[in-house]
Amino acid sequence: MNALKTLLYFSIFKYPLKRDEIFSFSNLKNKVLLDEELSLLLEKKAIYKINDYYLCENEDLHVERRILGNNMATKIFPKAIKISNFIAKFPFVEGVGISGSLSKGYHDEKSDIDFFIITSQKRLWVARTILVLYKKIFLLNSKKYFCVNYFIASNMLEIVEKNRFTATELITMIPMCGKDVFQSFYTENRWVENYFSNYIKKDYQINTVKKNFLVKLTEYLLKNDFGDYMDIWFMKFTYKKWKSKFKNLDKASFDIAMKSTKNVSKHHPQNFQKKVIDTLNEKYSKVKKIHNITLEHEHA
Repeated sequence: MNALKTLLYFSIFKYPLKRDEIFSFSNLKNKVLLDEELSLLLEKKAIYKINDYYLCENEDLHVERRILGNNMATKIFPKAIKISNFIAKFPFVEGVGISGSLSKGYHDEKSDIDFFIITSQKRLWVARTILVLYKKIFLLNSKKYFCVNYFIASNMLEIVEKNRFTATELITMIPMCGKDVFQSFYTENRWVENYFSNYIKKDYQINTVKKNFLVKLTEYLLKNDFGDYMDIWFMKFTYKKWKSKFKNLDKASFDIAMKSTKNVSKHHPQNFQKKVIDTLNEKYSKVKKIHNITLEHEHA
């Protein structure tokens, strides 16, 4: 029941899917098998179809919400491109991608614009600190259009947590700047094909990262032992601050949601990944109870 898993996942976000989209987020060998599965699920009333959209709830409002969100995403996307290019100009930033809801073509009044940032090795925490200081000082700490909550270093591009949530986020991410580093990133994360072997990424234009003289000078002046020391100090300082601030998270949750290593920085205090996987597994259990369809549970 590959199609059902896909529809249940997106139902968490109240986001109906079209037939070709369901196929893209599956490992089904062909669309004949997809149509057979969809017909069976419709017959069982495990799913519904409204116009061209399939969904797990017979709810017109979800379709209307998606269409409005798609339209708003189209309008906001040029702004996201400009901000991506701006972030790429900061010291030690090698790649910038758009993630979150906008990467899936959805945006509404409550949405942020999320960015996935690849930095130079041994300078992740310097790059992150500079960007966060910019946000705090010049944007008054607003993350509405400047949500920089996930950084990885270019020497460790493989995403360690491998599940349906991370696979979906990775495959839908839109690379904006740093063509070479993103090519390496996708090479290192071919494991997503285990989830979505049919997904074909759109051919977005990936801009070259260009730095001005001041940024190049900053990178040159910190290309030494002092720069190494600064990076480690910023990491330890931030980790200590987060440990104190997010005491509600147990160690396992903290290590995933607020990951703080030399090569990764995540700031997800709501631990959204775990919430999504837990909710998805609850939906699997409900489907088994109501429709007698058994689905293998996901691991966070």
